[in-house]
Amino acid sequence: MKPGMHEAKAPKLYLGVHARLVFPDPRDEEAVLDLMRRFSSATRFAYQRLLEGKPREELKRADGPLCALFGLNTRYADGAIAKAKAVLDSALELGNDPKKVVFGGRKLFEQLKRKHLSGKPLEALKRRWKEKRQGLLYTQGDRSKKGGNPHFKLQVEGRALWLLVHLGEEEGQKEGERKKFARALVRTSHPQLNALLERIHSGLAHNAELTLKEGKVYAHFTWSEGLPPPVHTKENGVLGIDVNADPYHLALAVVGKDGNLIRHLTLSLEEVDRAPNKGAKELALWKVAHQVVAVAEEHGVAIATEKLKYLRKSRRGDGSGRAFRHKQHRFAYRSLLEKIHSLARKRGVEVLEVSPQDTSTIGMLKYAPGLSLSKDVAAAYVIGRRALGFEEKLPKGYEALLKDESFLREARSFYEARMAQLQRERKEEKNPYLKRRWSRELRRIQSALASLSSPWGSPGSRKGVTKGRNPSGAHPRRVLRVGLFLPLLGLEVPRDLSPLKPILHGSWEGWKVGSGPSPGGGPVCANVHFC
Repeated sequence: MKPGMHEAKAPKLYLGVHARLVFPDPRDEEAVLDLMRRFSSATRFAYQRLLEGKPREELKRADGPLCALFGLNTRYADGAIAKAKAVLDSALELGNDPKKVVFGGRKLFEQLKRKHLSGKPLEALKRRWKEKRQGLLYTQGDRSKKGGNPHFKLQVEGRALWLLVHLGEEEGQKEGERKKFARALVRTSHPQLNALLERIHSGLAHNAELTLKEGKVYAHFTWSEGLPPPVHTKENGVLGIDVNADPYHLALAVVGKDGNLIRHLTLSLEEVDRAPNKGAKELALWKVAHQVVAVAEEHGVAIATEKLKYLRKSRRGDGSGRAFRHKQHRFAYRSLLEKIHSLARKRGVEVLEVSPQDTSTIGMLKYAPGLSLSKDVAAAYVIGRRALGFEEKLPKGYEALLKDESFLREARSFYEARMAQLQRERKEEKNPYLKRRWSRELRRIQSALASLSSPWGSPGSRKGVTKGRNPSGAHPRRVLRVGLFLPLLGLEVPRDLSPLKPILHGSWEGWKVGSGPSPGGGPVCANVHFC
C-alpha cells in the first residue's frame, strides 16, 4: 500500500429481518406512535440544520435542540441525525438539489397538491402521507451494551420473541413517573430469523428501525457480518459480464489468466421484463444472479463488471422515441449487478470492477469480427481482459486505415452529405419532437466530423482511470467507429460486424468492402440512421 493511503475496509455482508409488531397493551402502541412522530420531526429538523452546516456533536447533545425540542434522549437524537445525513448524502450522490428534498415522498406530495381526489381516496392518500412523514424510529446497535441495542431490546420467552422499545426518557428521570419501555410481540417468518436469534443469545449488536404502514407498526432489524475470504480469484481467470438492453440479455465471457477466451454464453433477461410485479422481478433477477455465480464457480474464476455510476435517462419529448425509452426504463442493470456482487462475495468469488470506457467499441472493432463474436460477448471479453490488466493495442490493419487519406476523405464526405440532408429535413419539419431528434443527430454528426479532422487525437494515457491499463488513448478507436460503422455498415451500433474482418487484417479495398451503403451523399443516405 502506498504511503498516505487509507487502509481499505474489509468487505461486509449486511443482513436483516423484517417483522410485524403487535402491542398487547394499546397504551404501549400509543406511546411508540408518539415517539415515532417526535423522532420523524427531529429528523426533518436535523436535515435542515445539516444543510446550514451545523456539526453533529452540537445537535445530539443532551442540552441540544433535538433533545430539548422533541423530548428525545441523546441516542435517539443521534439516530435522527444519522437518518438525516443518509438522506442528504443520497441527494448529493444522485445529483439532486438537497434543498428540494421532500420527506414523505415527492410523488405523494405532488398528488396532494393536485387536489383531484375526494372522499375515501383522499383520506387514504392523506393517511399514507402522514405515515410517511411521521412513522419513523431508528437507533444504531452498540457492541458495548448488553443485548446489542439498549433502546430496542429483543427477548426470547418460550417460543415467542418480544421487543422492548425504549420510550426516550433520560437516565436521570425518576422511576415510576413514566413507563420506560413499551412491549411488543415480534411476528415474522423471515429466513434470517435464526441468525437474529443467534445474535440475541450472543449479545451481538443490531440496528433497528420502526416504520408505519396502513396503521400497523413494522420493525426491521439489520446487522453486518464479515465475508469469507475469496476462493475463486483472478489468479485462475475472470468471468466478464456485459448487460444489454436490446436484445435484453446478459453476455458472459470466461477469460483465462493468459487473456484468451475459454467460453462464452448469453443469459436472457426477458423473464425479468415479463415479471407481473416488483416481487416477481426481484426473484427473476436473483435467479439470473445465481446462474452467473454458478458459472464463475464452475471455472473457479473471479467476476468482472463495469463501473457504471450514471445511466442515461430518456424523457418524453427528447426525440429518442417511445420504444427506445421503454427499453431503457426496463433496464435493471444496477439492481442485477448489486445482486451478482452480493451473492458472489457470499460464495467466496472475487468481484472486480473496471472502467467502462470504450469496452463496447474495442469489442466491436477488434474481437467481434476477429473471433466471430456478437458485439455483446466481445464487450464482456474486453471487460474480462481489462480486469486481468491486459492492454488493448490497436491492430495494424486499423493503424494503416487511419493513415489512409482516402478513407478519411470519404468518411467526411458521407457525414457532410448526411448533415446537409438532415438540415433540410429539420427546416421543413413542423413536429417539435422530430425537430429535437434531428438536432440531436446533427450534434452527433458534428462530433463525428470533429473526430475525423484529427484521427489520432490526443495521445493521453488512461493511467488513473484503469490503473495504467490501455495507455494508448481512446481517440483512434472512436475515429474508427464513426468512420466505419455508420458509413459502411449503415448503423451506429451494428449487429453484424463480419464486414470488418478483412479490414482488421489489413485488406482495405476502399468502400467496396461489405454490403453497406456507400458514403458521399445521394438518396442512399436515407438508409442509414443513428440508433
